[in-house]
Amino acid sequence: MIRQELPWPSDLADFYGCIRHLPWAFWLDSGGGRTGPGWHWHILVADPRWRIVAEGAGTRLTGRDGRSRWLDENPLEVIRSKLVERPRPSLAGLPFTGGALGYLSYDFGRRLMGMPTRGGGFPELAMGIFDWAVLADRVERRCWIVGESVPRDLAEKLEAAARGPAVSPQRTVLQGRPRRLVNKEEYAHAFQRIQHYLREGDCYQVNYAQPFEADFTGDTLPLYRTMREQNPAPYGAYLPFPFGHVLSSSPEQFLQLIDGVVTTRPIKGTRPRGTAAVEDERLAQELQASEKDRAENLMIVDLLRNDLGRVCEPGSIEVPALFEVKRFTTVLHLVSTVRGRLRIGEDALSLLQASFPGGSITGAPKRRAMQIIEELEGRPRGIYCGSIGWIGYDGNMDTNIAIRTLLVKDGKVTYWAGGGIVADSRLEEEYQESLDKAAAFFRLFEGHA
Repeated sequence: MIRQELPWPSDLADFYGCIRHLPWAFWLDSGGGRTGPGWHWHILVADPRWRIVAEGAGTRLTGRDGRSRWLDENPLEVIRSKLVERPRPSLAGLPFTGGALGYLSYDFGRRLMGMPTRGGGFPELAMGIFDWAVLADRVERRCWIVGESVPRDLAEKLEAAARGPAVSPQRTVLQGRPRRLVNKEEYAHAFQRIQHYLREGDCYQVNYAQPFEADFTGDTLPLYRTMREQNPAPYGAYLPFPFGHVLSSSPEQFLQLIDGVVTTRPIKGTRPRGTAAVEDERLAQELQASEKDRAENLMIVDLLRNDLGRVCEPGSIEVPALFEVKRFTTVLHLVSTVRGRLRIGEDALSLLQASFPGGSITGAPKRRAMQIIEELEGRPRGIYCGSIGWIGYDGNMDTNIAIRTLLVKDGKVTYWAGGGIVADSRLEEEYQESLDKAAAFFRLFEGHA
């Protein structure tokens, strides 16, 4: 296995440009926001040894040679089988040296929960098994290429890109203005139905979301570059699949597994950023003190403690941080941290099986909240509220919650935004919160109308 250091580039998009001609060339992008374990690494991969795609009740497995076969197996089991074929130790100081990388859709979570699913335009799961990766630490400003079967001339191309001038991006063609696919009256009807279910005791919280759509032509990479400049986030991703492109600017970590320690950081509670420092601080204090937002957050913390308890050692689960206010480009969020130690005999795949989809984007209890979401949203979420990330050959894992995510397919770009609704939620406030979360999407269209 090689580990070769590279010069730091003026723009990481130029590094990506060196691999984008290869199949399944992906970029996990820690563009900004927090710093900490796993929050400052960019990971670039391409040309996987295996492509694993959920199809119907089974899995399509395709090799690098293009030959494929259909397997009557859970895709998580297929991923596990391919990871154990080539076990590989960690390299000191580096998060990922090869393994599985891609996405699990929200609708795949319905499958794991034993609930009916319906197509959302994208497969329910798509993961590549990658032999090598380009890693860039944005804090230390250092880069490496690591792994096996590295393309012969890749290091030379990356070094040339790092030493050359930054490449100017092409212009993205955004047509018209974003469209709301749910009008306010429809949103209000869904809100009232959720309130009915809350009063009847069906659930305690439902995460209801609405989609937005716009027309799009052209290259998605310039669109992603604009997106990451306007809304940098610790869990971004650019995944241009043959069947559609996924562009994420997520602030939320779902599951991180490092040397047997599991961490999840749910977001619940939102305010818009203030236009000045004084207003921003007032809004942060308001969010920190909000009994409603703290109650919402605590419900999800308890749900996640229960999920982790299925696969973690008894007594190991703790909440080291509760109700922290974190600042992002357009919003303030209330974030908590839940941590536990994985039981011997469990692994990243069994952790996903026990916990997916994330409780912060369903509500509580999870199954009933998901049934209500299916009834009221009226269309499949697809990758929105699923998860994007990696599982290493060494058994470690890091994944996001796929919020603040664009899905580009067939000349359309779709974006969802929503939030948790509880008994004391107010219609106008919840509706405005969903628009605040969609602000980053609308900003992409400024100057393009």
